[in-house]
Amino acid sequence: MLTGWRYRIVSLIGVILATGIAVTAANHPVSQYLFTTYIPLFNRLDVTVLTGESLYWALPLSVGIVAGCLLPLYKPRPRRILETVVIAQKRVGVAGLALATLGFFQWSHRLPRATLVMIVGILMLLIPAWFVWIRRRPTASDGRTLIVGDDLAQIERIAPEVDALVLGYLCPTAVNWHTVTDGGVTVQKDDGLTEIENEVDTLTDSDSLTRLGGLSRIEDTLIEYDIDTVVLAFHHPDRAEFFGALDACYEHGVNAKVHREYANKVLVSEDAVGTLIDVEVEPWDPFDYLMKRTFDIVVSGTALLVLSPLILLIVLAIRLEGEGPVFFSQQRTYLYGETFQIKKFRTLKPKRGGEVGTVIETDRRTPLGTFLRTTHLDEIPQLWSILTGSMSIVGPRPAQTELESEFESEAIEWRQRWFVKPGLTGLAQINDATSQEPTEKVQYDLQYIRNQSLLLDLKILLRQLWKVVEDVAELAGRE
Repeated sequence: MLTGWRYRIVSLIGVILATGIAVTAANHPVSQYLFTTYIPLFNRLDVTVLTGESLYWALPLSVGIVAGCLLPLYKPRPRRILETVVIAQKRVGVAGLALATLGFFQWSHRLPRATLVMIVGILMLLIPAWFVWIRRRPTASDGRTLIVGDDLAQIERIAPEVDALVLGYLCPTAVNWHTVTDGGVTVQKDDGLTEIENEVDTLTDSDSLTRLGGLSRIEDTLIEYDIDTVVLAFHHPDRAEFFGALDACYEHGVNAKVHREYANKVLVSEDAVGTLIDVEVEPWDPFDYLMKRTFDIVVSGTALLVLSPLILLIVLAIRLEGEGPVFFSQQRTYLYGETFQIKKFRTLKPKRGGEVGTVIETDRRTPLGTFLRTTHLDEIPQLWSILTGSMSIVGPRPAQTELESEFESEAIEWRQRWFVKPGLTGLAQINDATSQEPTEKVQYDLQYIRNQSLLLDLKILLRQLWKVVEDVAELAGRE
């Protein structure tokens, strides 16, 4: 694993070589001929092969501009693969615009249009691939590792299990010490919590594992020390700190490991072995994420556009009904235990004290609301959440945050649903598994997470649309 100045030097050398390759390839007579003959918009241009002084200026100018625009990527810091690709491509695009601008205003050598477009296109592939490759982790170890938790006894226990350089650990100044026998560095409290004295920097007098700060410093520490893997050592896998640490790992593209006893609380490989097992922080590969996000944007954007007249009619109808506001919002669980506001068209008379529960009281129903709920038209506002990235077309249906603890008590794997975006529909929905049967529902959700693909998403969406048609037909038959 490359770190520090070695990473900066290697990344810069790679950018220089990639740019040189791009300029050479784009300036070759064969590529010039093919590009200006078969590519639309450019097939009217003449073949222009740079030689002599023109080539002498084009090469260093391109290298200088591209290398300069990629400056933020030379600093080693943890990033997800998809984020690395997007940032690199954006920077290459900026470099292309800079080269075009300099040439247009004749502030420097002007690259032929076909050559410039080919250079940018080639670099859009080479540069992201280079930065992803040099950030690859060693297959035999976990790279630079940080232990994060609130159980110092567990930290001491698992540190020798880590097959990598452990840079230190993060823990709060007040931790649960229920299993620690060495009282030399702690003061026992009546509530079962103990405080670590400020001057204590290591776990015990004999250990050299350094405390790098509290749990609130996890994101700063991941970046400052260029962490590759985080090992979690918490007494309880609580919603805030445990999943907050996993969320930080997800945001920065850092691997995460947990003790085997927490395997049913997090998403792990089905064939995971060993004391410390890998958490599937990103269950799908970057290409699947990219295809799924594209699918979400296309479907939700098209649906909102096509349904816009119907949306206006529904808003007007709810206003005329006069039983409450147009929209109903509720707190639902998002990635890694975070929450967001889900919105629907209101289908019930407002209830004092907020909407909690899955049972609908008969006296709160309205004719319009029954129609919207039966035809699933009340779900339309969630298309906006999908378009903005809070939800997906297909995924585990987001549960009411207030009811999560009840679901977890019945289905121990419930929190494994938190590792992907919630969906408008899912495998559980098309199989009529609701939150009133959490054990059955979570099994469908996990089956989807394990087998997600663009084809599966399309099948689930089409199946859901057919169910809507069946519900509408049933409603029409009753009337």
